[in-house]
Amino acid sequence: MLPAIGFQERRVIGEWRTAESVTVLERDLELGSIRMANRQIEIENTTMNEVLNAMHRLGGQVTRKDIRQDIRDNSDAISEKIVDEVKTSKKSREEYRPFDYISNFAVKYLIATGYIHTDDNHVLELSEKGRNVDLANFNATRDVRPLVEKQFKRSRKQKEIQEDVEEETSAINVEDSWRQQLLEALTRMSPKKFELFCRGLLKRMGIDVDGGLDGFGYVRSDDYRTTRVALQAKRWQGKVSAPEIDKFRGAMDKYNAEFGIFITNSEFTRDAIKTARQGTRIITLINGDEICNLVAKYNYYVEPVTTYRLKSFYLDED
Repeated sequence: MLPAIGFQERRVIGEWRTAESVTVLERDLELGSIRMANRQIEIENTTMNEVLNAMHRLGGQVTRKDIRQDIRDNSDAISEKIVDEVKTSKKSREEYRPFDYISNFAVKYLIATGYIHTDDNHVLELSEKGRNVDLANFNATRDVRPLVEKQFKRSRKQKEIQEDVEEETSAINVEDSWRQQLLEALTRMSPKKFELFCRGLLKRMGIDVDGGLDGFGYVRSDDYRTTRVALQAKRWQGKVSAPEIDKFRGAMDKYNAEFGIFITNSEFTRDAIKTARQGTRIITLINGDEICNLVAKYNYYVEPVTTYRLKSFYLDED
């Protein structure tokens, strides 16, 4: 507790207040900071649990982006709202996702305690310890946090660790900057140009479009089998919800399609994803991130660029 400092008067933001009232204000601010720090630790601990769950669901070898997407779509502990939240930095005025930093802290702690292994800081793998962990009984508060705090207290200050995570997050964001540029370009395209883009991408996916994009096409799976597929490709400002998927399923009935493909430059809600997986005819959902993956896979109006990242040899101060 902060000590009382008598009844002298101080000038505070244009008002006269007693030193006692200032003490109460300072105490409240201190308590607020403690609550925020505890809340941050609680979120990081929950995220560590969810990172391990996601890596097990995805087969054990993934990228950070894969983990975040799986948590967004499947986690019962972390809502899609938290994963998708975007804020604007007061310092740089650039947009960022707070959960990117939270998840990178969680990954760093799991690497430090031996649950995750990485050679290049990009592809993450479950270690033997991570593969054999009992997910039902794993508790980051008990199994990770004490070891991390002890280890980092011996080695470096928390501020330095935070700077490391910020650098890692920034490096990942730089690598993925072309994705954001692509999605922004798709948003600005005229309807005619966007349709041209989608037709070309679907063609590279092996789909022949018959008529407009909100219609159907054909997929030839082998020398003798051709399948009719319902198609919908639209740009959205917000997330595509479950009712839109239900409407599209009606279109599948109209075209007597065996399955459907719904493409959007934005995202699908969790309910939309669940709705797409229901019934005997599954709907394939392609969101903005998957569009980027397909564009890269087929080199569709893009070209790969090779870059290099310095290893610790150049950065260590010895």
